[in-house]
Amino acid sequence: MKRVRCPKCDHYNTFDETLYSQGQALVFECENCRKQFKIRIGTSSLSQTQKDANRTHATNDIGFGSIQVVENVFAYRQSFALQEGENIIGRYNPGDKITIPIDTNDRSMDRRHCVITVKKDQDGSISYSLRDWPSLTGTFLFNRILGDRERATIEDGAIITLGATTIILQAAEKE
Repeated sequence: MKRVRCPKCDHYNTFDETLYSQGQALVFECENCRKQFKIRIGTSSLSQTQKDANRTHATNDIGFGSIQVVENVFAYRQSFALQEGENIIGRYNPGDKITIPIDTNDRSMDRRHCVITVKKDQDGSISYSLRDWPSLTGTFLFNRILGDRERATIEDGAIITLGATTIILQAAEKE
């Protein structure tokens, strides 16, 4: 089953792609707003490039841990590897230069929402800190809102809420 997003209301409509051939044009009527729109079966080079970039970013773990975007009503499950230094997290928007672009329709998440800073100490241990960008809806750490630019030390399993989206920190394996 494939999902297509309505261009008017962003509602997802599902269909069985195996019933159609590559290159075939389909007309949909949105179940939510009744807007009619067309799609062509096949892969868009832009969408495929973005998916490949996200997949590469998620599997290119260089030992600094990762974040897991918890599946919710707005988006599918996503995983992103963290890099040493500042990791700017926000809603994906073409052209924005952020480290972790979360692909979501959650408009309560800012395009630059928060920052996770990863530092490797001289003894080889890795530490993580979280701060709000500042964002319009705030950044929550275990249901406690962070103040504007307030820094909080976080550890493995930290639950962070950005708007209506939840992410979980997975710290790097200890050597």
